[in-house]
Amino acid sequence: MPSQFNPVKLFAGSGSQDLAAKIANCYGRELGDVAVSRFSDGEFQPHFNESVRGCDVYLIQSTNPPTDNLVELLMMTDAARRASAHYVTAVIPYFGLARQDRKDKPRVAIGSKLVANILVASGVNRIMTMDLHAAQIQGFFDIPVDHLDASVIFVPYIKSLGLKALTIASPDMGGSYRARTFASFFKAEVVICDKRRKRANEIEAMTLIGDVTDQDIVLIDDICDTAGTLSKAAALIMERGARSVRAVCTHPVMSGKAYETLENSVLTELIVTDTIPLKQPSEKIRVLSTADLFAKAIMNVNEHGSISQLFRVD
Repeated sequence: MPSQFNPVKLFAGSGSQDLAAKIANCYGRELGDVAVSRFSDGEFQPHFNESVRGCDVYLIQSTNPPTDNLVELLMMTDAARRASAHYVTAVIPYFGLARQDRKDKPRVAIGSKLVANILVASGVNRIMTMDLHAAQIQGFFDIPVDHLDASVIFVPYIKSLGLKALTIASPDMGGSYRARTFASFFKAEVVICDKRRKRANEIEAMTLIGDVTDQDIVLIDDICDTAGTLSKAAALIMERGARSVRAVCTHPVMSGKAYETLENSVLTELIVTDTIPLKQPSEKIRVLSTADLFAKAIMNVNEHGSISQLFRVD
């Protein structure tokens, strides 16, 4: 277990440099010195430029595409273990492949379970992450998992908007529990967009369950990938008489034509966190930082404090 008597060192992976620097600043210390040597064929090798012997090491890296981010995290873990680190925690703000959490058709991999196995095999002692696509992914690990909830960041911001006729919406049936949980903070009603897909990232049809007339709608989701679902849901909601519609998504994957789709949508704004760095700026995107929450979680883990107290929303 982490110990108050072992030095704490925080290191950043290549894909999460900015967030890691903010976390370290909130924690009150500098990031550790780690570098990545790269070969001309694309092969790379992370290496620590300082001792980690006997240390409680926190490796901060989201595992969004490309897969180099995941492989780099695994190699950093292996390097830390071989350098006699006391305890290794993988801080994974965005846990990639989380949408592959079950067999939804024959002869497919369960990607998130495979990643869990590989992380444990590499020597990770603990996982810290945020808003998994499916909460049951925590059960794929036989090590402690600290699953942080971004609602403590989003709820104060939504309250600051002063929306008088707030209704929470889920962009699909699968997100209804997330939407109901979010709505409980505001004692707001919930509406659901029921979508049917042709294939991944392509929607065949969408219907709205609930009344949105003269309401200010906030769509709740965990991932914004192509922005297609949110765009279609927002258009449908406005057609049904809503006054405004905005969206809250923890992880801004923003692939393909996502930025173009967002700009052309009726969404007032898209509120995201910094678990994944944005590829380009957008006037419609508002970024809220997770750094303070992760820093407090790291501190509580190291001091054997409660993580659940971080879920309280003021």
